[in-house]
Amino acid sequence: MKAVKIILGIVTALVVVFFSTGLFVKETTYQVKVTINKPVSEVFTVFNDQEKMTVWLPEVKSIEPINIKPGIVGSEYKMTVDNNGQTVIMKEKVLAYVPNQKVTLFFDADDMLKTDDYNFSEANGVTTIVKDVSCKSDSYIMSCMFPYFKGFFKDIDQKYLNDFKTYIEK
Repeated sequence: MKAVKIILGIVTALVVVFFSTGLFVKETTYQVKVTINKPVSEVFTVFNDQEKMTVWLPEVKSIEPINIKPGIVGSEYKMTVDNNGQTVIMKEKVLAYVPNQKVTLFFDADDMLKTDDYNFSEANGVTTIVKDVSCKSDSYIMSCMFPYFKGFFKDIDQKYLNDFKTYIEK
């Protein structure tokens, strides 16, 4: 009986810690980056070419325009993504677009609201892409989970940037 009380106490503590996470952590943020041995103008052009995107982002099955704005900022797209056999529909909105310098994208995928802020810089013909990411959710349960998956999210985003580097440097 004493062992059951101890186990129940541990489980209760873990549940309290998990649900408390959502009270204290409202947004999960991280940064990834990559350097590419190409000039920024070429990197930026290829990076924003939707037809080539599926080569280095194979999970993306289609990108359909919803609302195209002059100057690109404010444009919206519907993305269909294969997430381990499950089809996920996301809405993408362009928040910032400065040629050869910056692209900021906002994704709404069910319970995940994600902002990807890409900054491009060049030094001696080598381009650096720095991606700042913030994830949050309208769902309290999901907002409790995101901090525990931060490393997983970061690894995925770093893999995508590395895949882009491999693709463009061929």
